Parts: sequence; C-alpha cells; structure tokens
Amino acid sequence: MNTPDFIIEREDEDILLPGRLPLLPLRDVVVFPYMVTPLLVGRSRSVAAVESAMEQGKYLCVAAQLEADIDDPAEDEIYSHGTVVRVLQIIRTPDETLKILVEGMARVHLVRLNKRLPDEVLLSVLNMDEIGRMADSISAYIVGKVPVKQELLSEPCLKERLRRINHVLAGELEIMQVELKIDQEVQSALHKNQRDFYLNEQLRAIRKELGYTQDEDGEIEEYSRKVDESAMNAEATEIARREIARLDRMSPMSPEASVVRTYLDTLLSLPWKKKSRDRIDTVKVRARLDADHYGLEKVKERILEFLAVYRLTKTMQGTILCLVGPPGVGKTSLGRSIAESMNRKFVRISLGGVHDEAEIRGHRRTYIGSKPGRIIESLRKAGTRNPVFLLDEIDKMGNDFRGDPASALLEVLDPEQNSAFSDHYLEVDFDLSNVMFITTANSLHTIPPALEDRMEIIRIPGYLEHEKLQIAEHFLAPRQMARHGVKGWEGGFKKSAFQELIDHYTREAGVRNLEREIAGICRKVAKIKSEKDKFPGAVTAAGVQKYLGTPKFRRRLVEREPEIGVVVGLAWTMSGGEILEIEVAAVPGSGKVTITGNLKDVMKESAETALSYARGLCREMSGDWFQENQVHIHVPEGGIPKDGPSAGIAMATAMVSLLRGVPVRKDVAMTGEVTLRGHVLPIGGLPEKAVAALRSGCKHLVIPADNERDYNELAPEIRRKLKVHLVEKMDQVLELALVDGGRATKKGQGKGAGKGTKSKPKPKSKPASRKKK
Repeated sequence: MNTPDFIIEREDEDILLPGRLPLLPLRDVVVFPYMVTPLLVGRSRSVAAVESAMEQGKYLCVAAQLEADIDDPAEDEIYSHGTVVRVLQIIRTPDETLKILVEGMARVHLVRLNKRLPDEVLLSVLNMDEIGRMADSISAYIVGKVPVKQELLSEPCLKERLRRINHVLAGELEIMQVELKIDQEVQSALHKNQRDFYLNEQLRAIRKELGYTQDEDGEIEEYSRKVDESAMNAEATEIARREIARLDRMSPMSPEASVVRTYLDTLLSLPWKKKSRDRIDTVKVRARLDADHYGLEKVKERILEFLAVYRLTKTMQGTILCLVGPPGVGKTSLGRSIAESMNRKFVRISLGGVHDEAEIRGHRRTYIGSKPGRIIESLRKAGTRNPVFLLDEIDKMGNDFRGDPASALLEVLDPEQNSAFSDHYLEVDFDLSNVMFITTANSLHTIPPALEDRMEIIRIPGYLEHEKLQIAEHFLAPRQMARHGVKGWEGGFKKSAFQELIDHYTREAGVRNLEREIAGICRKVAKIKSEKDKFPGAVTAAGVQKYLGTPKFRRRLVEREPEIGVVVGLAWTMSGGEILEIEVAAVPGSGKVTITGNLKDVMKESAETALSYARGLCREMSGDWFQENQVHIHVPEGGIPKDGPSAGIAMATAMVSLLRGVPVRKDVAMTGEVTLRGHVLPIGGLPEKAVAALRSGCKHLVIPADNERDYNELAPEIRRKLKVHLVEKMDQVLELALVDGGRATKKGQGKGAGKGTKSKPKPKSKPASRKKK
C-alpha cells in the first residue's frame, strides 16, 4: 500500500518526509520535538533502523517501549505516539553499537507497523505551532516520569495537553512550596559550616511535617526510667530531670545534646547507694599483711587498730592514714593489702606532678571536653561508694596559675566536709564519707600544714640489712623466679648472693632496686635454660658479679683511724639516710672562711653558726691565728645539693677538733642543730639516719635530747646494735666525740691540724649526760 508523503512545517524551512520511516524503539526515554538528545543503539534491529535512516535522508521515528526489559517489542508493546527525529551525528564503536545524536522534528502518530517493510512505520503528522513548541519544552524538562511524558506526547489536542501540563505544574509548585517552608525552618537553626547538621535538620523538619515525634527511639523515656530506678539523692534527681527536659527540647544532633547525654550518663553511672560488703577479721588481716610484707610491726599494729575500731563502730571516725617513708618500702602495696583484706575495691590515684586543681574537682561543663575530676571518675569506675582510695605521692603535687590541688584535697580528706563533696562537673553533692582514704608520701616537708593536719602520720622506716635478706629470700626471689619461668631452678640463690646484692649492687632504703637485680639474674638463668636445656648451679656471692658485672656501689664504711677536723655527720634523703664526712682544714690565708660541697643557704648559715661557736669556745687561740689562716669547710660529693641545719653539731665538732688539735672518733656519728650558745636542737628523719649510721659501721649515735620520742620508735635491732646518746649541749657532744674528751695534747696543736695529722684512739669516751640504753 502506498502511503502519501507529508510535510513538516518549521519556522526556517518545510521538510518533506515519506509516509514510511524506520522505527527505533526506546527504553525509558521520551524524545520531544525541538529537543537534541544523545542515544545509544545496540540491538541489531535498532542498528538496522538507524542505517536505513542514514540511507533515506537521516530521518527516522522514535517511540518509547511500554516495558523497558523487552528486547524485541511487538506493535502492541510500543506507545502509539512518537517523534520524528533527524540524525545529527553518528559514531560507531568497536563493539558494534552506535552512538547517535538526534533532534526532535515533529510529534507523530504510529498508524501501523508494516510487516512487509521491516523497520518502517506509517506516520500521520500532527499540526504544531509556537504554543505547542512551548508545551513540548515544558514536558521535556519539567515532568520527570516516563508514563506522564508519554501521555503528553500521545495527546494530539494542544488544549488538552496544556491542561494536563498545568495540572502537573500545580503539583510541582505545591511540592516546591513545602520544600521552601522546610528549608526556611531548617536555615533558622543552622550553623553555616555544619553540613551534616543541616541534613539531619532537614530530616527532622520532614518528620515534623509527616507528624512523627522527635523521640521515636524512646531516648527520653529511657533516661526518665533510669532516673526513677536510680538511688540518686533529691538534688541529683531534680537536676537530672531538668537536663532530660532540656534534651527533649533540643535537636538530637546538636552538639549541646551530646554534652547533656554525657552528663546524664555520668550521673547515672555513679554508685549512689551501691557498697561493698565489709569482711573484717583482724586475724585474717594480720595474716594477709604478714604474707605480703615482712617486718613493719608497728605499722601493721596501727592498721589493725584502725580496722578493729571500724569493725565495732562502722565509721571511719575521720581518720585518714598517711604512710610516710622512702621509696620501695611497701607503702602502695600496704594499701592494696588493706583493701583486699576488707573485701573492698582498691583505687589508686597518682598525684605526682599534678598542678591543676581541676584534676581533683573536675572541669565545669562550660568548657569543651569537660569531665569529672579523678575522685568522681575513679568512684564511677570502681562501681562502689566505699572503696579503699590510695592517694599516692601526695607530697609531689605542685601549684601554678591553674590552682592548687593540695587545697582541693582539703575538702576531700576532711570528714566534716567530704560527706557533701561537690565536683565542678557534676555540680551535685556526693557523699565520700564511706570511702577509706590512705595517702602515701616520701617526705612531709612539701605537704602544706593544713593538709598534713587532716591526716594521721604513720612512718615506715627503711629496711635494715637483715630485713632485706629475709625479704629477698622469702618474697622477692620466689616471685621473680615464678615470673621468669625458672621456678624449677633447684639451685636458686644463696644467702651470700643476697648479701652481695645488698652491699654492692643497691643503695636504697627499700627493696625495689634489689628486686630488679634479682630479676636480672633470673633473666640470665632463663636464657641459659633455653640454650642448654638445663639450669645452672646456685648463685653465690662470687656468681653475682658473673651475672650482673662489676659492682655498682662501694659500701661506705667510715675510716677507723681518728682524724683532726673530720666528723661523721648524717643526712636524710628521699631514698633514706646517708653519712656525710664533714671536713674542716686550716690553710695559710687572709682569715676568711671558705665553704664548698654544693651547700644551700640553710646549711651555709649553719656552718657560720658552728664556726662562731667554735671561736668563742677556743678563746685561748690568739687573734693572729685567725688573721693568718683561712678556714675551709668541705662536705664531699659536691655534685649532690645539700641543705638543712641538722649537720650543725658535726660542723661545730670538726671546727673545735681543728682549733684544739684533737682527733675525732670515727665510730661516732652525730646529727643535730647547734646554736651560738651551744644548745643542741631537734632534727627530723632520725629513723633513716640511724639506719645509715649502723650500715656505715658506727657504734655510737649522738642525737638531740628532744628527739627522745623518735628514739623510742627505732627498731629494736638498731637500739641493740647502736649505742644512742641523747645530748642537750655541745659540751656533751665534744666529750663523746673527741678523743680523750677533747683535751689538747699540746698548746698550739690547732695550727698544724690542717695538715691532716692523726692520733690513735683512746680506750673509751665518757658517756653523755643523758643516755638511752
């Protein structure tokens, strides 16, 4: 059947087309007149249709398929309206597909598919004018769905087509108005650079328009339920409910909401009522303390008294124990043993180097990243309101522009105040009265008086030599052998090995370094076992040097020969007591006094006081002697700073020895402050100094009479091996320390004393006026 040609009327030209054109079915694409569209052609029949069009003037008909997944659509599977297009460009790809660029020319109606002429259709041209062109442009660019576009393409009546487009545009306008309203609501609550927050606010506004509630997940109800079930006090409950109400009014994704959630979680996680059940049996506690610590009898006795009172009264009675002693004597482990024996949780807080008050009281919530202080945070982790709290190294806190943590501890350790402790982060009172606080320190000198007044001081002296031997044999060696996998080592350590370690490889009041050296030997033994598959023999004193190398220390023993101007003094250090061999010599000079040995101001003043006393005592010396000689006072080990007044009587004795030319006994050690009138004043650190005197080989110890209370606290071993003399005046000191009671053998002996002359010791010095046996 012949089909007549038809004419497409356009503004610039009229195009004559045949009544039959190749048909190109499209998947999910609708082409409108006057639109330029790229198409990808891959099906064989579609490729043939394009090639046929290129041979017949580059025109073909395109129409959308009803179902996009059909590869070979039939006539009834193609929409009845399509578009005549002109092929503007064609590109052939290596995989036999075509990329074409087409321009829509006119809307057409598919009359029928000509089976006899493959890929050709019968077309009828619909009229078109300028309004129709505008309608087609709107349909192509505004309307989104393929069925709606196809309906508009299939509608021949321009008026009906415009009516449908108007209906679609009205719906689109309503959607845009809703989006605009949502956008305006969101923009009022946004920060400029918070893109994620902006997206979540959009979601929130959409949910609001749809009628959804903010608390879809039940977060507010969950917090309210937890507050109802918690045992918080009335003040905390009121604040928690107020914060929950604030959270309910906030955007779930706002930064402030996250801060409120963190605060509520912290508040709810505190042990407001949860307590550990105390289990106090003084017999078992004693057994536990003995198993964990050797010696320390007075310390253990005081702890048992404290626990016995608590067992009867169920209150701490405001007692805060402060364990003071050198490093390595077991202060921290004592606190742990107390907690385990009481069946309480153990919490340790190291305060060494803390300078910020907020470490104790917490940071206020106005700061970013704020959190509770260490006290509240540790209670939260412990999970009970009555743990044993060990505040370690309380003497090493500092203060600066951030505040004074020692002052913040006043409230924590004061039983009259800590029942209502207020942390800056919580801003709610929390009861600390059930917490057992134990503090540790190496020295009381740096602890503020107000803080020291709130604690009961329990001094833990350094270990004596025989105690270290017992600790090494029964505690340290078995523990380190087990840790290093050499528990089956039958040889083990001989006592002589422990003695060698104590004398030449450690110098400490505690046993921490001793344990390190034992661990070093155990590592060597483990290496031998792994290489040779057998253990070595027992470690003796000679074997220690084989494992550890050259000795690290030389045991400081005082010289046995008395010397003029050389006195054994005593000093206290953070590691225990040490001896100081104070030397005084006279050399020709202008009469000035030289002081060396890295002495600080207090010790220099003490030296000047001692010199003035000695000059007043030795008035028989002519004035010319002081004008012609220079007195040099030296304290060895100049690399170590030294300070304090306790070497006063030792310096005075050395100077009197120099001026009178009388040697000083080397078996006498002394400590005490001196005045210009020769009075001897009390000193501190006597237990550590007594241990140092005994360790250095001294037989006599001269101390101020006012330190008698400290003498009574000395270990029985010290009092048995060391003869202690209590003195009130320098006359008694000189009578004890100087050979032959300080009587010069020859007039003018002092002038040559600076040359280091020595004298043999006399049988025995006279006892002091007051002496404790």
